[in-house]
Amino acid sequence: MDDPHPPGPYEVVEGPLDVTDLLTVVRTVLDGHGPVPARPELTVYGPGRYTVRVDGTRLDIRSRPLSHQPPGTLDPVVAGPGIHRIVLTASGAPSERAHDLFTALATAVDRWAQCYTEAEAAAIVAGMPLLDRYARPEPALSGWALVFRDHYVENSVGFLLAMERAGLAPEWIFALSKGDRTQHRERVHSWFLHRGYASDILDNSVINGTAGAAETAHARAVDAQVAEFVRRAHAAGRKVLVIDDGGLLAQGYGADGPGPRVDAAIELTVSGLKRIAAAPGELAIPVLNMARSRLKSRLGYNEIADSCVRRLRAIVPGQKFIGRHVLLLGYGTLGARAARSLRALGCRVAVVDTDVLALITAAEDGFETHRTVAEALARQRPFLILGSSGDTAITAEDVPLLPDGVLLAGFATKDFSVLTDGYPGATALTLPHVGVRYDLPHATSVTVLGDGRSLNLFEYEGIANRGYDAYRAGTLLAALALCRDPGRFPPGVHLEPVDRIIDDAGLFDAYYSQYLCARTAPLGTGAFSRVHPADREAAHAR
Repeated sequence: MDDPHPPGPYEVVEGPLDVTDLLTVVRTVLDGHGPVPARPELTVYGPGRYTVRVDGTRLDIRSRPLSHQPPGTLDPVVAGPGIHRIVLTASGAPSERAHDLFTALATAVDRWAQCYTEAEAAAIVAGMPLLDRYARPEPALSGWALVFRDHYVENSVGFLLAMERAGLAPEWIFALSKGDRTQHRERVHSWFLHRGYASDILDNSVINGTAGAAETAHARAVDAQVAEFVRRAHAAGRKVLVIDDGGLLAQGYGADGPGPRVDAAIELTVSGLKRIAAAPGELAIPVLNMARSRLKSRLGYNEIADSCVRRLRAIVPGQKFIGRHVLLLGYGTLGARAARSLRALGCRVAVVDTDVLALITAAEDGFETHRTVAEALARQRPFLILGSSGDTAITAEDVPLLPDGVLLAGFATKDFSVLTDGYPGATALTLPHVGVRYDLPHATSVTVLGDGRSLNLFEYEGIANRGYDAYRAGTLLAALALCRDPGRFPPGVHLEPVDRIIDDAGLFDAYYSQYLCARTAPLGTGAFSRVHPADREAAHAR
């Protein structure tokens, strides 16, 4: 028998939204739903206890603090509202107007609850002292707009706040996520919108040509928004800088053609350099090459490798590592660091690489080496295969040779694309928060950890803020130099000027003094961050 009084819709939201801000959100939503006296009726029973009546439907909003919750940022924040649980309910079957109002309230409350607080944003700023050191006013930024496409993580928040402190107007920032399932991506998106940036997703799968119809359609809409942003900036007399991994330049924004063209770019990744090289048309703008800079090669990849291994251990906590066979595909800067880390854990690591010099280096570093995956799998039965090649690491011919139950951990997106793009006869089973298990037609199963992209960005924050502090500071220095005098850089990709900019700024010396010098740790590097007046300038109250 049907329930004569079916329950109405309800939503549960958790986040650092205190009762004062919650009431402000409720009133703001109600202000948009009709003037007095047609506006829905709000009753305040006390802090965190509110009721809205509309068309005979009662909408209740209740909030209470939650104790002993983990912090919503990498560093704990002493000052702040703490985490609240907010429950929104509707009585019975609401009318269309009441349902629309309930949806609007739930959406607004969730967006505000996701947003970083002033104290949390200040803690992110305090956790990147090198970036803060170089975020000094640059008058030239008043004539620029920025399209920033990268992972939605805390160090991206810190970087764009630094660009603001240097003089870039928030309304002239368009932030784009690369589509990775980073842990706090919704918080970052909400914060960007709160700051006044445009914010959306331009998924790497679209750039790489592996996206489905829905992702492709969304990307076309976002691309139209970016194009309009560039046109508006130029109409306002501003130049446009892109900081990206080649996704936008691969679509023609850096070449002569019928569409809008940006004025300069900074390239962050090696895969982005490959996309730029393959892009249609001749490159007509200067591109500063952070991807192969000494800063990233000498410092950045160590931190990336560390985050990859930490995420690997965390995602399979029940696995034994000590003494077991691991196969590493690719012995570049990232792979070599990962190999050493796994050996330090007690793993027996073997290496496959197509570059003979890489094999020589791996062998002389003390690792067993093989020219092909097939050769390696004929010699050992690894429980784990790591990909760090940046290209297809396992081929269709290799798949039948994989040991039953093997774990595949990709540190680059294409490593195991032979499976993630669809392998004939395989069936896929999603393992929530772990990855995807593929039952293969060869009566074996393998599990791709994560979502087939870089494992250190799967439901994780990736690199620690202080670990990426120097790279973000170097990117800031490159951006300021480029915007200050774009005419000194002719069209093309430039590496040597990047290294020179970083050297001239003394970044390596500052990095050593900040983090590695044998002396008392500088202020701002402790585990607990407190808000002070200087930090508040970097993060406005909501």
